[in-house]
Amino acid sequence: MTEFLIKRILLCILILFFVMFIVYALMYSLPTSYVERMALQLSQRPGSLKSASEWLAELNAKYGMDKGPIEGYFVWLKNAVKGDFGESWFWTVSCTDKFEAVIWYSFVLALISFIFEILIAVPLGIAAARRQYSPTDYAVTVFGLVGMSLPTFFVGTLLKMIFSIKLGWLDISGMQGRFYYQLDAWGRFLDLGKHFIMPVLTLIIISIGSLMRYTRTNMLEVLSADYIRTARAKGLSEKRVINYHAFRNTLIPLVTILGGSLPGLFGGALITETIFAIGGIGYTSYQAMVAGDIPFTMFYLAFMSILTLLGNLISDVLYAVVDPRVRVH
Repeated sequence: MTEFLIKRILLCILILFFVMFIVYALMYSLPTSYVERMALQLSQRPGSLKSASEWLAELNAKYGMDKGPIEGYFVWLKNAVKGDFGESWFWTVSCTDKFEAVIWYSFVLALISFIFEILIAVPLGIAAARRQYSPTDYAVTVFGLVGMSLPTFFVGTLLKMIFSIKLGWLDISGMQGRFYYQLDAWGRFLDLGKHFIMPVLTLIIISIGSLMRYTRTNMLEVLSADYIRTARAKGLSEKRVINYHAFRNTLIPLVTILGGSLPGLFGGALITETIFAIGGIGYTSYQAMVAGDIPFTMFYLAFMSILTLLGNLISDVLYAVVDPRVRVH
């Protein structure tokens, strides 16, 4: 296992190196107007002692924009390895400071959605497989297909119309109510949680279908296996056959999905956060990209690349843990 982990980590580092080079090359190819606009803004700040041309030269030198794409990439990479991703042009603070300020909103939003997704999708998928071609199976299948087909912006807008406009139960967007600062600590916590209801529902509705269908498909495959028929022939109760023998083996392919969900937990739900104006990493990165904030965009894409590679590594390790038949080399 140790040798496997070392090989995979080295491979992940190599992949990350080339992925970030492609990202940097794309950022390098952007029109120079983004850098020039930032240099102009810096020169117009109160107390600035540098002209726009001086700021432009300094920014180009710091991010390697005054060199070729290969040499410039190594300039950026040298700083990134040290944890220095520069200052966000849009937020006017360091990229890491802005990241620390918003990441936990995205994490809480994604974690709550992820927990409810598992608690709902897995039991429903198993129930549909146990009652194949029954009304339960058809209902679960239709619900899953509808959830998979609906775009995020449509679900979010529909929830806004129902809960905010028609019923008036929830605020249409944002993270704070109008009386937020007049509340005590517990009241502020409840107010924040209230604003997370519709984003959580949106993420659950659009995500639950694929996991539910995947669980159903794998459970059907397991239930048709020889060892399940043998267990039933031995007189074991259906409950033990399903919950002990079948469910454990259904978990094996699900591990790949669960391990790969890591980028979603920390990466932010960009569309959902933007629709509901939730100040998480997804919404923050969207605003930075629209504004041409090259440093923060590079930081966010590097962060997402690391999460994706780490999620794949966790999936491989968990696969070997839950299935003793798998041997890593």
